[in-house]
Amino acid sequence: MKVTHIKTRIISMPADNPLVIGIPVGDATREFVTLELGTDAGVEGLGLTFFGGPLTVALRDAVDALGALVVGENPLQVEAIAAKLRQAASGAGPGGLFTLALSAIDIALWDIKGKALGQSVHALLGGYRDRVPTYASGALMRQHPTPYLAEAGPRLVQMGFRQMKTQMGAEPTVALEVERIRVLREGIGEHVDLMCDINQLWTVNQAIDIGRRVEPYHLFWLEDVVAHDDYQGLARVADALTTPIAAGEYQYGIRPFRHMLEARSIDIVMIDLLRVGGITQWMKVAGMAEAFNVPVVSHLIPEIHVHLMAAIPHGLTVEYMPWTLRLFEETPTIVAGQLVVPHKPGLGLAFAQDILRTYQVS
Repeated sequence: MKVTHIKTRIISMPADNPLVIGIPVGDATREFVTLELGTDAGVEGLGLTFFGGPLTVALRDAVDALGALVVGENPLQVEAIAAKLRQAASGAGPGGLFTLALSAIDIALWDIKGKALGQSVHALLGGYRDRVPTYASGALMRQHPTPYLAEAGPRLVQMGFRQMKTQMGAEPTVALEVERIRVLREGIGEHVDLMCDINQLWTVNQAIDIGRRVEPYHLFWLEDVVAHDDYQGLARVADALTTPIAAGEYQYGIRPFRHMLEARSIDIVMIDLLRVGGITQWMKVAGMAEAFNVPVVSHLIPEIHVHLMAAIPHGLTVEYMPWTLRLFEETPTIVAGQLVVPHKPGLGLAFAQDILRTYQVS
C-alpha cells in the first residue's frame, strides 16, 4: 500500500461552545486545517491541525509540503515517515508550524493503519480500557462573570459531567479570584472534580499565594500557573502546594517533557496532540511520564484523544472541549461522565462533508 494523494482545506467556523449558554460569541471564528490522505488501496485517513491563527494559510502550506513528501510511502511505516519528515524539515523544526503540520500527517497515518488492519487506533496502541473519564472545558472561562459561574457549574452537573474546569487570572484582586472558586465549589458540591487553568498568567509568588488560598476548595489540579518553560518556577509552586500542578500543553515535541519531569516541575503531564507531533510522539511522552510515576491528561480534540487516553494505564481524564465536534459526522458518546471509545477501524471518525463545504475558506 502506498500513499497516492492528499487533500487539505482551511475551515473557519464560529468560535462557539455548546456548553456555554446565554453568552454570545459575536463574529469570532476558529480556524482549522483538515487533511484527507489517500492510498492506492482505497483506504483514506483523516487528520487535522490548528493553532495557526493569522498563520493558518502558512500552516496549510506546511501540511501540503510535508504531505507531498509522504506520497509514495507505505503509510503503515508511521515511525519511518515521521523520521523522514523531521530530517527534511530539520532546519525549520522541531516546534512551531512544522510540528503542527507533522501532527496532521501522523494522525492520518494512524487512521489509515487502523483501517487497513481492521483495528481501532485505541486497540493498536494497547486497548487498556474502553472508556475514560472526561471533563467539561471552555464553559467556565475567566471572561465569564462569577454570577454566571454560579449557574453554569450546576448546569454542567445536571448534564452528567462529574469533572469540569474553570479559569483564574483576570480578576483585579486576589479576593475576587478566590471568590470565583468558592462560588463554583459551593454550586457543584464536594463530589465533582474542579480544575482551574491559569494559562501562564501568574508569577511564581502569585501562584503560591493564590494557590494556598484556594486549597480549602480541593482543586483537582492547577494548570499552567507560570510560564511554560520556567521549569524551576513550576517546581517551586509544585513543592509549595498540596494541589497538583498540571502543565505541558504549550510544549512542542517530546524533549521539553523530559526537562519538566527531571526537574519535578509538575504532578500531572498534559500533552497536546498537535504541538507534540501527533499520535506517535504523544505515546512517547506518555511512556516517559509513566516512568516517572506521573499521570497524563489530554488537551483539546477529545474525539481523537479518547483513543490515546484509554490506551494507557495512567491516563486520568480527557478534556471535553467541543471545538472540533462539528467537523465530524459522529463523535464519541459520554456515558455517566465517561467518554466511550469508538470501536470502528482507525479513529472511527469521518469528516462531515456538509460542514466542510459550508465553512471552507476558498
